[in-house]
Amino acid sequence: MSNLRLRYFMNIGVLSSISIVLMLFNFPLPPFPSFLQVDFSDVPALLAAMTMGPVAGILVELLKNILDWLLSGSMTGVPVGHMANFTTGVLFIIPVYFFYSKIQSGKGLVIGLLAGTVSMAVGMSLLNYVLFLPMYTLFLGMEPVKGDALTDMIVLGILPFNLVKGVIVMIVTMIVFRNIRAWMAQQCLKYNRTY
Repeated sequence: MSNLRLRYFMNIGVLSSISIVLMLFNFPLPPFPSFLQVDFSDVPALLAAMTMGPVAGILVELLKNILDWLLSGSMTGVPVGHMANFTTGVLFIIPVYFFYSKIQSGKGLVIGLLAGTVSMAVGMSLLNYVLFLPMYTLFLGMEPVKGDALTDMIVLGILPFNLVKGVIVMIVTMIVFRNIRAWMAQQCLKYNRTY
């Protein structure tokens, strides 16, 4: 295995570890249901995607969720929350990668983060409607939420929560980006990410 490939996997491992630690510091936002939590574990995955490519970002999201599931378990017995977290992360980081790869500047990052926030909010609203919320109720043995109650939960809870979460993560990402911009440029050169 070449040194570059070894360094690639080591960086993914380090960023995944940082993601797991950041995932532990999750917190609810008072106006929203308590099962919706904000954390900053997507930031290392964003850094991986922006410096090493989208596959690296997706691998960080995947490893973070697998390891957290193995360490913390799941209240449903099935890692529904971890599958939702993985999907949320991917919906967020892919648009950021796409726009930042086209416009490698703070402007490109802001456009990507806004697109990622919209992608995450809309995508997770649809996926919660058709997949994740029905899975939760099924595995918890609860009555399924249907009709207007389900629509209200999506429109009044999940959609605005993900928009707010996206803005919070965007602010944190911009602060981190400002402080490690030179390092990111070096990493992009190492991994031939000179778009």
